[in-house]
Amino acid sequence: MVLIIIIVITFDVSEKLDDFLSNHAPVKEIALDYYLNFIPGFVNLYSPLFIFISVIFFTSKMAGNTEIIAILGSGMSYRRLLRPYIYGSVIIALIVLAFSNFLIPVNNRTMVAFENKYIHTRHPEWFSNIHFQSQQGVQIYAESYNTNTLRVENFHRDIYDPSHQLIDRITCNTIIYDTVQKKWECQGLYHHVISDNHRERVSRIEKSMQNLGVTPDDFNAVAWRIETMNSIELYRHIAREKMRGTRAVVTAKIEFYQRLLNPLAIIIMTLIGVGVSSRKTRGGIGLHLAIGITLAFTFIIFMKVSTVFAINGNLPPFLAILLPQVIFAIIAVYVIRSAPK
Repeated sequence: MVLIIIIVITFDVSEKLDDFLSNHAPVKEIALDYYLNFIPGFVNLYSPLFIFISVIFFTSKMAGNTEIIAILGSGMSYRRLLRPYIYGSVIIALIVLAFSNFLIPVNNRTMVAFENKYIHTRHPEWFSNIHFQSQQGVQIYAESYNTNTLRVENFHRDIYDPSHQLIDRITCNTIIYDTVQKKWECQGLYHHVISDNHRERVSRIEKSMQNLGVTPDDFNAVAWRIETMNSIELYRHIAREKMRGTRAVVTAKIEFYQRLLNPLAIIIMTLIGVGVSSRKTRGGIGLHLAIGITLAFTFIIFMKVSTVFAINGNLPPFLAILLPQVIFAIIAVYVIRSAPK
């Protein structure tokens, strides 16, 4: 794990060195704010692979020294031999579950702040053709939004009743957010009120302060960084994005389900590792590692491919995360059942 982290950090430093130098990033902040917070996330993400390699090293060493043969020969069943592996993998999976859902997002906040300051220094200033549902029955449309001036051009807010009939509409040529009053300064406001008998009353106000039920972050497509949210915040964000009707809800769901289900991969990979490496072979640990790492990377690739299908296709996010786990759980059962033979 330490060796792989050193290699990854070395490549990452070489890739980002120009950004560090051009933006005058202090060495202390690079080490403490960025890489110190980068390491836990990396270890947590690839913990199934690290545990898998560790299990193969350990079990292959036991098999090579004929210890497993002696254990089984003394009358212990293969299922009893698996018990410490299962207990250990469950404990580590629970630790990873806690880290990925609550502790890693806290680390990511500091890392993301560093990236925004020294790496991704160019942020989009304009967003155009914005359309979302701010709350049930309230549709928002804006022609453009300026992130620097908090200025929205050609703003529309439509309110519908439960029967989906338009009952209220506000249109403004320009709205600018006042960060002190927490309200919008509306210029060229038209307020349309439609009664039950479909009669429309229109009033015009040249300039006024209004509470429109939205904030600047609602117009900013990159304001919400899901990797900085703990799972409770992420769950609320998913509900919010689902109501808004945006495509970002798919990415948020994938992140949420990965945090919940990926720790299962530790248990699955542990069982596969034991099944592959508990048999004494001529190839020794090298053959076990070759077979094991092939299976591990196949698992990782399968997980990435299913995620792509969820983002760009019609595969449900929950199924995209669960499907690789189920398939490799079946492989793990097969390997474990055939290993004693």
